[in-house]
Amino acid sequence: MNFTVLLSLYDKEKPLFLDQSFESIWNNQSIRPPEIVLVLDGPIGNLLQQKLDDWKSIIGMQLKVIPLLQNVGLGKALNEGLKHCSNEWVFRMDTDDICTSDRFEKQITFIEENPEIVLFSGQVMEFDQDILDSNILKAVPVSFKEIRKFAQTRCPFNHMTVAYRKSIIEKLGGYQHHLFMEDYNLWLRVIGAGYTVGNHPDVLLYARVGNGMHARRKGFEYIKSEKQLRDLKKQLKLQSPIHANIWFLARSLFRLLPASLLGKIYNMFLRKRAK
Repeated sequence: MNFTVLLSLYDKEKPLFLDQSFESIWNNQSIRPPEIVLVLDGPIGNLLQQKLDDWKSIIGMQLKVIPLLQNVGLGKALNEGLKHCSNEWVFRMDTDDICTSDRFEKQITFIEENPEIVLFSGQVMEFDQDILDSNILKAVPVSFKEIRKFAQTRCPFNHMTVAYRKSIIEKLGGYQHHLFMEDYNLWLRVIGAGYTVGNHPDVLLYARVGNGMHARRKGFEYIKSEKQLRDLKKQLKLQSPIHANIWFLARSLFRLLPASLLGKIYNMFLRKRAK
């Protein structure tokens, strides 16, 4: 089955992380992707460019690099990348994460066994610096019913493992401006439009979560984004106005907590420690 891996790279990425990510996509995969589309979200600097040139020489024509003149943000960069994806099925990936060696093989099998599904992701193991220390599971529900319920309060897909039909995403307007939550916004619109979605039960990726991730998930800018999320849920009739307002208040209070406490809550209540 033909598919495209879609990534976006910007100048804050570390060359080592990019190298490890491409290793997992290309050298260590049971099925190599027929096409990789990498959007350069603005100038990336000499060190990243050198590492990218190395991979271009290894992968060849199957790696399509789409340079943007300036940094536009992840959502807009991915919309531009989608235009250059030749295949209907697009698999997302981030440039600092590491795929399991059978990720693409498992996702292809999942598509063949569930032809009605237009969007799905997989489970993710999180790590800080060393993948050998990964022991926190970022779990998402598997069935359509569970996903629809989960989506009322939390993002129901792990974006870095998502696979979707390009035609459906473009039909719904692609990624739209929603500060910090372009992906959640898009998933809600897919669910609200009545399409069938799911999730693979297996871990498909190791996600790097260091560098102050929890500290960035707080503050009044995030609360504005929460309000936009609440309004979208009500517009799509995915949540009653009363419940939407209650969850807006709860999530907004959460965004005002100190970064150190946020991290503890994420790990204690929103993640599972792997056995």
